[in-house]
Amino acid sequence: MKPSLEIRYFAHSWVSDWNHGNAHFLRGLARELGRSGQSVRCYEQLGAWSLSNLMRHEGERAIGAIDDFRRKFPQLDVRFYNDDATLEPFLEEELNGADVVIIHEWNSPHIVNAILSRKEKFGFRALFHDTHHRAYTSPAEILRCQLHRFDGVLAFGEAIRRIYTDGFGMARAWTFHEAADVEIFRPLERPKEIDVLWVGNWGDEERTRELQEFLMSPAAALGRNVVVYGVRYPEDALKRLADAGIQYRGYLPNLQVPEVYGRSVLTLHVPRRQYANGLSGIPTIRVFEALACGIPLLCSPWADTEHLFRPGQDFLCASNGDAMQGEIQRLLRDDSARAQIAASGLETIRARHTCMHRAQQLVEICEELSH
Repeated sequence: MKPSLEIRYFAHSWVSDWNHGNAHFLRGLARELGRSGQSVRCYEQLGAWSLSNLMRHEGERAIGAIDDFRRKFPQLDVRFYNDDATLEPFLEEELNGADVVIIHEWNSPHIVNAILSRKEKFGFRALFHDTHHRAYTSPAEILRCQLHRFDGVLAFGEAIRRIYTDGFGMARAWTFHEAADVEIFRPLERPKEIDVLWVGNWGDEERTRELQEFLMSPAAALGRNVVVYGVRYPEDALKRLADAGIQYRGYLPNLQVPEVYGRSVLTLHVPRRQYANGLSGIPTIRVFEALACGIPLLCSPWADTEHLFRPGQDFLCASNGDAMQGEIQRLLRDDSARAQIAASGLETIRARHTCMHRAQQLVEICEELSH
């Protein structure tokens, strides 16, 4: 048996998933790395934006979400640190003995560079993990990190990987997609109380037009029971949802999403604009999670250029709002079509896109780095 790797993983937040979809995948990945025999420590800065906003906005629901995280992930070794005078001794202690240090891109450049400054001293390999569109939309922010000190990049799509190799001059970068934590995300048979579900955050006007066309307009025309969960909805957005006859139910802790999928007939995916044009081919985490729960998925336009799924079998794409309305009507009437799509999507996830698959890939990447 190969000796285990000592992995140190720095992420924005492990405890909170409030407007922080990266936590969904990272939690499951860290758990599967541990199960495969690796030693993983997870790091989170005290006062992180996601956890702070969770506590500020969600009250009792926040406490429940944190308790649920601790129950579901007791094996994660989460350690907190401050970006103050205690940071230097903390890093000296925690990085000693590390084989691989993985730093997620949603960390401050100061933290990233402080970790990298100890690379030669402790002899670890360093990987930059990018699961966002900033390398495409705000490259100057990424370049504040000392990328030349990294041994490679884990990019959650081929388009992002090429930015690092062709644009930023990184010698080594791997396409490392997100995946479903199938221990959490699995089919649940529940009485149906929602016809059409969308789980997603409003955020930064990056898909307002798309939500109007593919969610709100079809909902208003159909008059069915349509429900939205998510955070950061301004007053104008809440009014538009209400005018379309959509129920807005606020923050939904990610660990409770499978229960809601189980009570829904079908769900929608409306990607942010960046993932439907310049970064087409990158599915965000909601696609993997919905398919893992065996719920039929309807998408606004995005191209599966990396052939991760079987479009038309695992999910359906609607080219415009009228087509979306028609597909929703058809699927709500056709039990066998829904069952077929759900079964196909679930099969693909279990065969190719679980956190266990990604943990195996990451260990292989780490072994490649050592040669």
